[in-house]
Amino acid sequence: MSGLLESLEVDVPGGAPARVPTPLPGDLRLARLSLNQRTAARWTLHEALEGARAAGLPAVGLWREPVADVGLDVAVREVRASGLRVSSLCRGGFFTTADRAERVRAISDNRAAIDEAAALGARTLVLVPGGLPPGDRDLPAARARVAEAVADLVPYARERGVVLGIEPMNPVYAADRGVVSTLAQALELASTHGADEVGVVVDTFHLWWEPGVLALLESCGDRIVSYQVCDWVTPLPADTLLARGMMGDGHVDFAAFTAAVARSGYSGDVEVEIFNADVWAAPGEQVVATMARRYVELVQPYL
Repeated sequence: MSGLLESLEVDVPGGAPARVPTPLPGDLRLARLSLNQRTAARWTLHEALEGARAAGLPAVGLWREPVADVGLDVAVREVRASGLRVSSLCRGGFFTTADRAERVRAISDNRAAIDEAAALGARTLVLVPGGLPPGDRDLPAARARVAEAVADLVPYARERGVVLGIEPMNPVYAADRGVVSTLAQALELASTHGADEVGVVVDTFHLWWEPGVLALLESCGDRIVSYQVCDWVTPLPADTLLARGMMGDGHVDFAAFTAAVARSGYSGDVEVEIFNADVWAAPGEQVVATMARRYVELVQPYL
């Protein structure tokens, strides 16, 4: 796959035209760029590792399902052989149920996710809190159960050197996916634990709209354990889960947002995580080339 980026100058369908040359492997501007697996969803784990390495990226964000497809032991060997960092593992969470037996299963699954993150060398396990249980309208109670579950998991994660990253999600997902909707809420949840135990996942797609978010980002300090970027594009598709766009194709002010993250002191990797049918349909090499160009144009200068 080496050399492919040099010839790929066409952006993914529906996006803005390229305005900067494709950064080549060895370009220092790529030193913090991470390919989240969902951005090139058709790639296997091996293909994602090879594609990121060929593009000169230093890191990948992994998902549990592709890891499970090959088995954890194989995944660990492939990651080590690739020489890439694992910027995060997604996902744990989904523990808002009020049913005792289901909560026990959720905690058990999250402990397994912590073990996987530790084995893969991912310091951060991304937690998607979960939505309202079927027939349940008590949002404060669901959020309280998230706090309880995180507290249950902290000792286990601490022993394994894994930080739990609470991901606040856009309110459009509050009912079915994430009852923690704002950065302020996520920081409040994290604040009862040490910064080396529980942090927040900052995703431009979920937080770009939040009032006062730039000042809040600047005050986060070492609570930010992952910075994920993609755009909010309109009109929204019927499946809002697929509403994420390539940077520059939507409404997010990446300069202001990224500068605020930088002022917090965050110095970790920057993951591009995109759920979008058009992006997924494009060749993986083309997607990676596009995201690298958009990153060095719209994000990297403000880190």
